[in-house]
Amino acid sequence: MTIRSTDAAARLTEARVARYDWAALGDELSGHGCAVMEKLLSPDECRRIAGLYPDESHFRSHIHMARHGFGKGEYRYFRYPLPDLIASLRGALYPRLATVANEWNKRMGQAQLYPSEHAVFLKQCHDQGQTRPTPLLLQYVPGDFNCLHQDLYGDLAFPLQVAILLSEPGEDFTGGEFCLTEQRPRMQSRVEVVPLRQGDAVVFAVHNRPVQGTKGNYRVNLRHGVSRLRSGMRHTVGIIFHDSK
Repeated sequence: MTIRSTDAAARLTEARVARYDWAALGDELSGHGCAVMEKLLSPDECRRIAGLYPDESHFRSHIHMARHGFGKGEYRYFRYPLPDLIASLRGALYPRLATVANEWNKRMGQAQLYPSEHAVFLKQCHDQGQTRPTPLLLQYVPGDFNCLHQDLYGDLAFPLQVAILLSEPGEDFTGGEFCLTEQRPRMQSRVEVVPLRQGDAVVFAVHNRPVQGTKGNYRVNLRHGVSRLRSGMRHTVGIIFHDSK
């Protein structure tokens, strides 16, 4: 099975991404470390992407989480060229998230600024030896879970990423909630549980984000994971904007 796209389809992807209120999403990201884009994909698109999972020709590697202490479950990293829908979403989402990422870096006193085009950023990754694609497709069955972690993959990491739920809670599976923890200096950690429906995307911080305090901005550390699946099967596609070593 393939997911075909043309230049016209890429423009449609750009149009669907542009329809969201990015000022509000940016405020949500800066305030909470995550934001939900409702109905980014249609149910048919979700089924088509999830249907790629059994076909190894789309993927460069197959990971069993338990073997690495990552949790329980499995996922596959896409190979280049990416399926066109995944590639077009990666390219359309990046410029808007780069605006947020650059604002965060300024607030945290970091000199690095991210280019406005994803192709330029990928070239920076490849110049540093990070050449392997990172978008992935995850599959969970009852008892599976994903430990809290950060998807860094190398010295150059884009500070935001996107996960899109491809299955319908309550129909395809139960349990399996997306969770985010925030480690704050000299304070107890904060937990965010993000409710998603099929086709919804959660945008979230990969590693750090700035928080405004009484003495200026300070940096908090974030990790994300998925709680135990109780029944059914759950598929998610992850869009990470930096490539891996």
